Amino acid sequence: MRIIDRYLLRQFLQIFLICFSSLMGLYIVIDGFGNLDEFIERSKETHANLLSVMGRYYGPRIFSFFERTSGILTLISAMFTVTWIQRHNELTALQAAGIAKGRIIRPVIWAVIVIALFSAANREFVIPHWRETLSSNAQDLGGSSAKKLTPQYDLESDILLHGNATYASKKKIANPKFILPAPLDVYGKQLIAKNAYYLPAEDGHPGGYLLTEVSQPRGLEGQASLTLGGKPIVLTPRDETWLKPDEVFVASGVSFEQLSGGSNWWLLSSTWALRQSLTNPSLDYRPDVRVAIHGRVIQPLLDITLLFLGLPLVLSRENRNVFFAIGLCVGVVTVFMIVVLLSQYLGSSGWISPRLSAWLPLMIFVPWLWLSPILCENKNCVQ
Repeated sequence: MRIIDRYLLRQFLQIFLICFSSLMGLYIVIDGFGNLDEFIERSKETHANLLSVMGRYYGPRIFSFFERTSGILTLISAMFTVTWIQRHNELTALQAAGIAKGRIIRPVIWAVIVIALFSAANREFVIPHWRETLSSNAQDLGGSSAKKLTPQYDLESDILLHGNATYASKKKIANPKFILPAPLDVYGKQLIAKNAYYLPAEDGHPGGYLLTEVSQPRGLEGQASLTLGGKPIVLTPRDETWLKPDEVFVASGVSFEQLSGGSNWWLLSSTWALRQSLTNPSLDYRPDVRVAIHGRVIQPLLDITLLFLGLPLVLSRENRNVFFAIGLCVGVVTVFMIVVLLSQYLGSSGWISPRLSAWLPLMIFVPWLWLSPILCENKNCVQ
């Protein structure tokens, strides 16, 4: 790496860190003051320092914020870097020495590629690790607050999972009311209890929900367990010694996070986990989930494409106004995001296939790259 490469790379990283720190700091200040009462109350409950409570809350959100803004910030940083060296006539001097524009900005391009790959790794490995923390808000710091439960079918057993509220800290459903389909309503149409707790699959039982203090139907402790297609679905105390007389276990492939998290659980899950979940017969995936899976695969390519769309607008002009660069950034990002969001909407609505909706922005914008002075010194060939 030569001196000019290190110089441009240092300039690019400085701008990127300044922009990211400024935006992240602004978000923390605005959101922190809006939820200051909740943080103070949580610090009193746990006897912890206020700053440590806020640090545990906003720390994981730094990774989430980076994943959402890295593509735009790399474009801003690259355009500011190029505008800066133009403003001080450094680009002109380098070109006078016989160095092509593409060679001059090569370290910037490599830096954008590295950040795009780092963002993808962050989305696949770091964010899923903090999924439970990121899915909660400031009003539910300890996971002990009630969240409204949206009824959901287990498509494998056709049981409607319903209840008043969920509690993340205990993986509990308050006042569960499970509606049983025709093959399983031998003892009653509904299973009503005081609480239901999600239990992962173990040697003695599959994954599902343990209903305690069952009030309807009565007398299940003396009834046989119910199966569907040879699989045990409703386990009763008569056949399962680990169950108490007023308990019943309902096997389900719908985990507590999938039931209570809504769309957050898959937004914060890794692509591998989503692909594995596609084979879960208990879940019905809407097209937007499949669009998200395809979109994650090509997200680094979208970030790099956005860079190549914005940089030629600066390099093809000798304008040294920083505010002009800001205007170009806003214009390029706006047009690009409109096309990406419109493609995702068409895929989620079923107008086009999820695969096509993910690749459509590249199919639209990549041809424009052939006109880029970064790739072509004369508008006819790629160097």
